[in-house]
Amino acid sequence: MELKDKIDLNRLPKHIAIIMDGNGRWAKQQGKERIFGHQNGVESVRDTTEAAAELGVKFLTLYAFSTENWNRPKPEVQALMSLLVESIRNELPELHKNSIRLQAIGNLQMLPPRAYERLMEAIEDTKDNNRMTLVLALSYSAKWELIQAVKNIAKDVQSGDLNIDDINEQLISDGLTTKGIPDPELLIRTSGETRVSNFLLWQIAYAELYFTEVFWPDFRKKDLYQAILNFQQRERRFGMTSEQLLSDNGKV
Repeated sequence: MELKDKIDLNRLPKHIAIIMDGNGRWAKQQGKERIFGHQNGVESVRDTTEAAAELGVKFLTLYAFSTENWNRPKPEVQALMSLLVESIRNELPELHKNSIRLQAIGNLQMLPPRAYERLMEAIEDTKDNNRMTLVLALSYSAKWELIQAVKNIAKDVQSGDLNIDDINEQLISDGLTTKGIPDPELLIRTSGETRVSNFLLWQIAYAELYFTEVFWPDFRKKDLYQAILNFQQRERRFGMTSEQLLSDNGKV
């Protein structure tokens, strides 16, 4: 039996988030420049997105570029932005073919004008697709996102439009760039690193974390299937006991 056939389609994570890591180290192993790894990582994005949509995953968020990544060498940043523009243009037919809607989160105004325009055009062009939503985290930082939400809440309290006692989890969630997107149930990080690197810190409070040694350019459908199978083997208790879960399911 193939890995895909072992997956319980009734217990899929509705939202999967991925930290796509290891492009540079993969390229170094090939004796190439770092951008070579990023270029080959595009194929992994295509393969993983297609696999998620085929299974029935509703949201897939990819950590493509963090605010900290702006500090990388200027030639690499420029190459990444050019690759972003090229990839959006080239992948648009596939997004339509698979009825995938594109969205983006992060401080998008920091993107170069051409990259920003291409991104906005693709978001508008795919807005009616409804099979799956692909979310690109670009110029994204969870700390930045939370700071913006807190500032906006503070302004509303200061102006008298919001009572401080009305501040709750939902209000904060609605102030994030992921408003309207369910929290990830599964977070995958490639390349063997075991940290979350300032990614969706609020949203992954109850996500299952899955770390794989596979570098992102080598990540394929089978690797996604393995992560989902691992997810389905876990008991998600949300602070309760195993006995409570069994009772709630009518088994004891």
